[in-house]
Amino acid sequence: MQRSLEIDPGKCTGCLQCEMACSYELEGAFNPAHSRIKVFTFHDEGRYVPYTCTQCDEAWCMQACPVDAIVLNPETGSKDIINDRCVGCKVCTIACPFGTVNYNTSSGKVIKCDLCGGDPQCVEACPTSAITYVDANATGLDRMRQWAAKTDTQPATA
Repeated sequence: MQRSLEIDPGKCTGCLQCEMACSYELEGAFNPAHSRIKVFTFHDEGRYVPYTCTQCDEAWCMQACPVDAIVLNPETGSKDIINDRCVGCKVCTIACPFGTVNYNTSSGKVIKCDLCGGDPQCVEACPTSAITYVDANATGLDRMRQWAAKTDTQPATA
């Protein structure tokens, strides 16, 4: 069963525990600058929205990589970066329409969410359950795609 992150911004308090857990798990240090999940702050509204790689089916980052350093993990469905292959060209950062592939200046490589190998630490750290790891079919993505694919734009007749 494929699983995916589901984010409920209405539950996010902006505590940044997800960023801290992510950076510690993947970099060994509490450094939000190296986190694969970010919390965007809407200052005027006083709201917070966590965002990270959505593991797109199209995976433009993966398609754009000239050295095939981004590969599909068949167990988790994540698009993982093979560090030994990555040359740090940043083409994938440009290709990602969501800005969730980032360049790590320390390593000279790109970083993105890999779902922590199937045990996402951002989920474990979130005290309000704003981030959950659910059956991919439960996210409603297929329903959204079906709705977007409808071509019948004519109003219903009574």
